[in-house]
Order: sequence, then C-alpha cells, then structure tokens
Amino acid sequence: MKLRSSYSQYHLECGTDEAGRGCLAGPVTAAAVILPKGFENFTINDSKQLSEKKRNLLRPLIEHEAISYSFSHVYPSQIDFINILNASILAMHNSISQLNITPEFIIVDGNKFKPFHNIPFETIIKGDSKYSSIAAASILAKTYRDDYMEKIHKEFPVYNWKQNKGYPTKEHRAAIREFGITKYHRKSFRLLPEQYHLDF
Repeated sequence: MKLRSSYSQYHLECGTDEAGRGCLAGPVTAAAVILPKGFENFTINDSKQLSEKKRNLLRPLIEHEAISYSFSHVYPSQIDFINILNASILAMHNSISQLNITPEFIIVDGNKFKPFHNIPFETIIKGDSKYSSIAAASILAKTYRDDYMEKIHKEFPVYNWKQNKGYPTKEHRAAIREFGITKYHRKSFRLLPEQYHLDF
C-alpha cells in the first residue's frame, strides 16, 4: 500500500513518531524524517505492521533517501520525572532539533504535541499508516530503540529484553516479580498487575 507523500504544500515537511511509550523498561524513542517531495515507496508502513526483518531492511533505505533524519532517546529517570506523554513529546522535539535542516511544517503521529519553535504542525491519528514521513519516523524510532534494548539485554539477560524489548509481557513481569527492578525500569509505571508498592 502506498502512503501519501505529504500533508501540506511545504517543501520541507517533517514527519515524527515515537516508539516504546507503553514499555516498562528502557527509553521512549522518537525519530524525525524529512523525505523528498513526491517520495514513493510501496513497502514503508507503520512499523507495527512490518516484521523486524523488513524494518531493518527499510532503515538504511530511509536514511539514504531522506533529506534529513534524526532520532532521540528519553530515558526512564526523565520519564518518571515528567511523565510518559511529556517524555514522548520531548523525544520528538529533540529529534526535530537535531535535523540538519529546519523543517517548514511538522506532521505528528497521534493527537498530542506541543509547538516547536513556532513551526506550524498538524497531529494526525494513525498518521504512521497514512503518511510516508511519519511511517519512516516510526521505523527509525522502533529500530533504534530495539538496538538499545538488545544492548542493555546483555547487562540484564534475565528480563529477556532482546525478545520483549521492555514491553509488559508475562515473561517480563515474571522476571520483575522474581528479580526486582533495574535502573532501566520506569518506576512511575505499574510494573506488576497486583502492584500496591515496590521497594526501590
């Protein structure tokens, strides 16, 4: 399915999206991508609709074709301090600020965003399945976050982050129950279903 190449009439339109918002451990990661006007690709889609293999094949293609791209992690200590919604928006802002060219318009996946440097923007529900630049950002955010989770998996293999990427799977929660939490866990999240308190 071919996604739409742009939302606005601006030449430098940036798409942004995040990954890892619902995880119990690890950062929330966002990416920002400016694709050429009229960009076409029939494979790029919402990262959740693609296999890990396809995402990893698409990442170098996106990075090669993009006018500019960037990604940013916001880590658990800051997520706990400012909450996950603000952390997600901060990660998107950081990604946009790291682009080597300033966008003229920003399209955002979802329905929550804060103005960035007076650049006009539009929030788009399920934008990652409608617009190429948001889908491309979702792929970069997901793959770079997965890389990070695989790296910290080596430090704490009992949680199997290599497989579950920090999401609240039964296996991950069983490991929290047995081994407690790490510096990579989000203490402000409900880490266990029966949680009344955890000793940090």
